[in-house]
Formats: sequence, structure tokens, C-alpha cells
Amino acid sequence: MAFQIPFKFSGTASPSEAIAERTRPSKMMDYDQPLVWVVLILMLFGMVMVYSASIALPDSPKFSYLQGRHEYFLYRQAGFIAVSIVAAWFAFRIPVAVWQRFAPLMFVGTLFLLMLVLVPGIGVSVNGARRWLSLKVFNLQPSEMMKIVVVLYAADFTVRKQQFMHKLTKGFMPMAFAVGVVGMLLLLEPDLGAFGVIVCIAMGILFLGGFNMIWFGGIGAILVLVFSSIIALSPFRRARMFAYMNPWEEGNALDKAYQLTHSLIAFGRGEIFGVGLGGSVEKLHYLPEAHTDFIMAVIGEELGLAGVLVVLGLFYWLVKRAFDIGRQAIALDQFFAGLAAKGIGIWLGVQTFINMGVNLGLLPTKGLTLPLMSYGGSGVLINCVGLAILLRIDYENRVLMRGGRL
Repeated sequence: MAFQIPFKFSGTASPSEAIAERTRPSKMMDYDQPLVWVVLILMLFGMVMVYSASIALPDSPKFSYLQGRHEYFLYRQAGFIAVSIVAAWFAFRIPVAVWQRFAPLMFVGTLFLLMLVLVPGIGVSVNGARRWLSLKVFNLQPSEMMKIVVVLYAADFTVRKQQFMHKLTKGFMPMAFAVGVVGMLLLLEPDLGAFGVIVCIAMGILFLGGFNMIWFGGIGAILVLVFSSIIALSPFRRARMFAYMNPWEEGNALDKAYQLTHSLIAFGRGEIFGVGLGGSVEKLHYLPEAHTDFIMAVIGEELGLAGVLVVLGLFYWLVKRAFDIGRQAIALDQFFAGLAAKGIGIWLGVQTFINMGVNLGLLPTKGLTLPLMSYGGSGVLINCVGLAILLRIDYENRVLMRGGRL
């Protein structure tokens, strides 16, 4: 009878056990569940706040067509979220290589839509700005589409022109021309806020793609000069800037700084823990656009500093996660995917920063919505499609890390 040791030394295993260990399924999840949950929490929380911020709007003569339907904006926002989730599912099914292949074509198509907005009788004008195309069910905003399209186009451009990234003429000028055309069309709407976000996306991706630092610094200074000139040469933008610098002056508080002062009053009333959900006074026809651009002010009033910090923390995690996914993709030699993921992070981060900055009085008033949370069909739809692409990039990263093929 053979002698057997009644225990095993660590690191020793029979051939059958070693094979079983190698063939055991990976414990890695197929997709990023925390990312999905954070996005859903932001959208559902936003839907609740849209309902709270808009509940008094049907009492206004401006919204008399609602005939007292106080749940109107809640139902529409719920419908937008449902449609956006379905669109995101279809977007997730598309491989990243397909997005890269069609990025230039998508850019040209969205550019055509931006031109179409400016055609009288086709573009829809709201509050003096012509930014929408009517699709009967909801109004489509091409400038929102352009944000995700610029992410994909800039990432594709940087990958294709990688060997020219240190040259001004071949590495930067073609992208500058493309963004310049987009900017010209956006300024004709006018939509300076969207133009600023798109410039930040394009410059950020070029910087991450290895663009020459000296040229980058010089071009950044030129862009600051360009935006300053646009503000200085536009009477209403110049007046808004002066009002921002002194919002409590009587003439400003009742005119150009009216939204800003009431937003600050809302934050002041909220203090640490807020006045309670639904208890906002500023949303009762004092604060304009409380359910869209200034929804953060309503959150600050009803849920206080605590609610604002929770929202800020969720967006911080979302942006950081986008950069982590991009870094992992680049480590796996998926350069387009990595730049696209980081571009989505830049887009969400910059737009969130501008919206919160405007609400808190840190930046001049601009008409930019809070991603995933503000009322609107185009914004939520494009945000969800962009995040679905981010989720697809993460999914392909996991496939490659398991040793699979795309």
C-alpha cells in the first residue's frame, strides 16, 4: 500500500485540479454594473426633481395650454427616459469599430442638421434662440447631437493623424477648421454654451492624443481671446457679463441677473439639509427655467447642501469612471476607444461644471442643461447614447482582458 501524505503543500495540485482551475469561469462581470446604477440613479432623481420644479408651471399663463395638468412634465420626462434607455441599448449593441468607421459621416450629417436649424420655417425658435427641429413628438436639438459626434470625430481624427500631432498645419488646422464651422453655425442660433463645450471636448482629446504642448498653450490663449471678443462684441452678452459681476445692483437684479439672483436666493434658503422635497418657493414662478437650466438651484433649496454634494459626488464618480475606462482601453492598445471614453468624460464633466457654476454664480448665465437630470428629450437621449458607447468600450475591454477577440 502506497504511503500518502494526509495534507497538501500550498501550490501543489493534481493535473485534473489544475485544468479545472484554468477553465473556471472568470468572476469579472460582463459589464460595469456600478456605472449603470449611477446613471439610472441620476436620471430617476432628475425625474423626481423635474416633477417638483415644474408642478406649478401649469398655473402660469405661459403654460395655459396644459389646462392644469400638473404631471405633464413628469410624464414627458418619464417617456424621454424610457426612449433613451431603449436607444442606449441599441447603441450598446454597436461595436466600437463601427462608431469609428462612421464618425466622419456622422459629423457631416450633424453639420447638415445644424444648417437646417437656421432655415426659416424648419428650425423652431424658443425664447429668441433657433436651436431645435420639430419631430412632432419632441423637438430635436442638433447641438446636443454634435457633442457626442465631436467626441467620436476628434478621437478618430487623432488616431488617423497620430504621426502629425506635433505639427500645426497637419495635426491641428484640419480639426480647427471643422470646429470653427460648427462654432459659426452655433453662434448663429445663438448657442455659445454648446460651442464652449464642443471646443473643450476637441481640445481635450487633441491634448490627450499627444498634441504639441507649446502649440496647445498658444492656441488655448487664442481661444480665450476669441471667446472674450465674442462677448465684448455682442451687446446682450456684454450686458449679461456686467450683470454677472454685480448681480445685486438693482437694475441688474431685475433684468439681466434676475435668474442668477433668484438661484442664489434658492441656495441660501436651502442651507444644509434644505426645506424639504416639494417645499421650494423659488420654483413658484420666481426662478425662470427651474426645471431645465436651473434645476440644481431647486435641488439646493429643497435638499440643501447635502443634496448638492450627493449629486456632485455622483457626477464626479461618473467622470472619473469614464477616464478609468479610457485608460484601460489605451493600455489594451485600443486608442480610439480610449480617447472616445475620455472625451465622454470631458463632455459630461465640462457641461456639469458649467451648469453648476452658472447656478452658483461662479460663471455668467448660460443656457446649458444638467446632464441626465434636466428636463428635455434631446439632452437625456444623447447623454444615454454617449454613456452606452462608454459602456460598450468597457465591455470590449473586459472581453480583451479575458483573452477574447473583438
